[in-house]
Parts: sequence; C-alpha cells; structure tokens
Amino acid sequence: MSLDSDTEADILENVEEVMDNLLKELQDLYSYRDLFFENHSIDLAVEKNKRVEEKKEVLVEKFESIDADTQIPEVLRAKFLYMKGRCYNISPTYDARATQCLSKAVKLCPALIDAWNELGESYWKNMNVKEAKSSFEGALKHERNRLSLRCLSIILRQENSDKKRSEAHAAIMKSVDLAKEAVSQDIKDGVSWSVLGNAYLCQFFMVAQDPATLKLCMSAYKQASLDPIAKGQPDLYYNKGIALKYSEIYDEALFNFEYASRLDPPWQPPKQERMRLVTFLNAAHSLVRTRGKLKAKKLATMVQAIDKKMLGVYGEGLHAFAGRREVALEHTRLDALEDGPNEARVILGKVVGSIHNDNAVPFTFALIDESMECVLVTVYNWADGRGAIIGDCVTIPEPLMRTHKYEAEDVSFDFKSIRINNPLLLLVNGKRVARNQFACTRVTSTYEIH
Repeated sequence: MSLDSDTEADILENVEEVMDNLLKELQDLYSYRDLFFENHSIDLAVEKNKRVEEKKEVLVEKFESIDADTQIPEVLRAKFLYMKGRCYNISPTYDARATQCLSKAVKLCPALIDAWNELGESYWKNMNVKEAKSSFEGALKHERNRLSLRCLSIILRQENSDKKRSEAHAAIMKSVDLAKEAVSQDIKDGVSWSVLGNAYLCQFFMVAQDPATLKLCMSAYKQASLDPIAKGQPDLYYNKGIALKYSEIYDEALFNFEYASRLDPPWQPPKQERMRLVTFLNAAHSLVRTRGKLKAKKLATMVQAIDKKMLGVYGEGLHAFAGRREVALEHTRLDALEDGPNEARVILGKVVGSIHNDNAVPFTFALIDESMECVLVTVYNWADGRGAIIGDCVTIPEPLMRTHKYEAEDVSFDFKSIRINNPLLLLVNGKRVARNQFACTRVTSTYEIH
C-alpha cells in the first residue's frame, strides 16, 4: 500500500460533518459566554468563568481526540486548526495552545482572516502588542473587517498614551477613524460601538476638549448597550463610568462602576475607580459643608478682604467666550448663580481649602464669597503642581454651575460645583493663569478584547 493511500485511510469518515458539528459546538460555547447574562442572573457572575471553562474543556477534549496532520484533509486543516485555537482562546487568560494552533492555521492559509484575528487576540492576552498588531494588519491585507479595525484602534491609542499631545494627535484621530470604519461594517455590533466610544473619549482629552466629542462618546456607549453581547461586558460600564466621572455626572458614574464590578467580581479596576470616586465625593461634600473647616472669624476676615480690583480684566470692557458675541460681565454673588451656564456673569471669591487627588485631575478647591455660600470648583488641564491655595482670590467668568445630590450606603453628598475646562480663563489674585500652567488631561480606560 502506498504512503498516499495510508494517509487517506487515516482521514476521518464524514470529516465535513464532524467539522460542522465541532463548529456548531464552538459557536454555542461562545454564545454561552457572550450571552451569559441574557440567560442567567447577574448573581451568578462569579460562576461565569468557571462554567465557561468547564464547557471549554469538554470541547477541547473532542478537538484533541483528532490528529489534524493525519485525520483532517489538507484542504480543511487550516480551518480545523483555527477552530481548535479559537476554542483554547475563549479563556480570558492566555493559552499558549491557542497561539500554536492559530499560527499553524495562518501559515497553511494566509487568507484565513478569522485565524489572523484570533491569533492577534491570543498575542494580546500575552501582552505581545507587536505581534498582535502584526496579526490584525495581516487580516486587513486580505479584507477590511470590523474586528481587525477596532482592535487596531485600541492598539493605536495604547501605543500613544504616553506620548506628548502633539505627537499623539495623528494617531488618536486615526484610532477614531478605524473605530468608525469598524462600526460602519456592522452598525448593530455593540462591541465596535463601545470601542468607538473609547476612541472619542481619548480624543476629547488628548486632542481637543470639545463638548460635542464627549456627546459622541456617550452616544456610542448608548448604541453599544443595545447589543446583548456588548451590554454583558463589564468593560462597557467601566469605560462609561470613566466618561461620566469626567462629565461630573457622579451618580451615574458610581452606578456604572458598581455594575461593572457585579458583572465581573474578580476584576479590580471598577472597584478601585469607584472607591476613588467615593473618597473624592465624600471629601468634596465635607469641604463645602464645613467651608474648609475654617473658623468663623477667619472666614469673615477672608471675605472682607475680597477686593473687586481682583476682577482684573473681567471687571471692565467686553469679552467673548466660545465664539459668542462680546459681552460685559456682571459681578455676581455665588448664591445668585443658577444651575447651568451663567452667561455674562463673573464671580470672585476666596479659596478656603482643596482636595488632594492622586491623579491631580481635576484640581479641586472650595470657593466662598461675601454671600458666605461655598461651592466646589473643579479645574481640568491645570498642570500638576499648579493651582490655587487657601487665601487666594479666584475670578471665574461665565461659571458653569451644577448641583450634585446622592445618597447610598457608603457615600452621601449634596453640594454645588463649578467646572473649568480651561484654566487659562481663570484669574488668580487678579492675574491670568500663565500658558505654561496648561497641561492636557490623561484619561485611562480599559478594554479587554473578546
């Protein structure tokens, strides 16, 4: 008997049927994982990975009972190895067997896009960003596809997260474009929408703090939540929580961090981020309520020392903000401010205390004026080590006021705050903040490829 006939004799009977059955079981396994919370209570989240692993091992046994080199015909071998590698790769942690199978698959069939993408995800789990990027680019050489596009979008942002704003600009915008293209490939794919939301969030902080960009970010997350697969992923809620925190919608941020934790109890970042936010909010509430814990006599002395000369350039002439027509600013007391924009108004007060923030973002202090009203002021993009100190006189044109009120077991707050995106608009002791004190905000978001 010839070698060829020996080889043919080893080929599985009904091999295509066997492959179809394995593919169906593989698809069912991924559906079980991706739609877990569509079919199970969130209280079972702690069991999810264990249950997926148990089902994985059953299927792994079936794959490993077949010798790809002898029992699978060459024409189907790449597909079989891809399926086997994808089975190994369902785990959240790196499995070297996945890389081995998938590497063989792309060598046998370089046009097998799914194998390239799966290989990229496998490398990613092993923190091998260079090879992951190469794999996704390998897939794109054959076809523009949403998985490669959105994964490259993520990689581009991460590669440029530590670069200067000017250096990162082009890469961040390319990241947004890749994510947009991924969405355009399938507008119902919520994971692509989630990645686009992250790209917009990065653009908001790293390129230009345009409120319209933040709206696009939140809109993308909203679209993502319509997809049953995306809405079951903790990453969506964690990243949305980050966006809400920087939007100062604190109650919703707390909810999203908590929900992310419930979806993946062992995952620490949502718990840590929520804890940091709770600490900040409790400190903010206390700082405003106690007016910096300064004694009444000292407060009275500080308030009496407020000199309208400290209105500086805002005390006279016309001023234009956000491209609107020039207006004269009216000096307004803190207790007369309204929630929302206070156009054509300027406030002047004394700093009574500040909050130490490990991230230095935002720089946060409490301000009081002759009305004895105390408000929180959050300033973004103020260089680390800069800021106002107790006793400084701060002038803020057209303050944007918001009332924050919330109560839960571990956090209770009720205070008003004024948000400043551009510190260069401020006057400290009558002088404009210098340009060298401006620094772009660094924002961290976490996305795990699935």
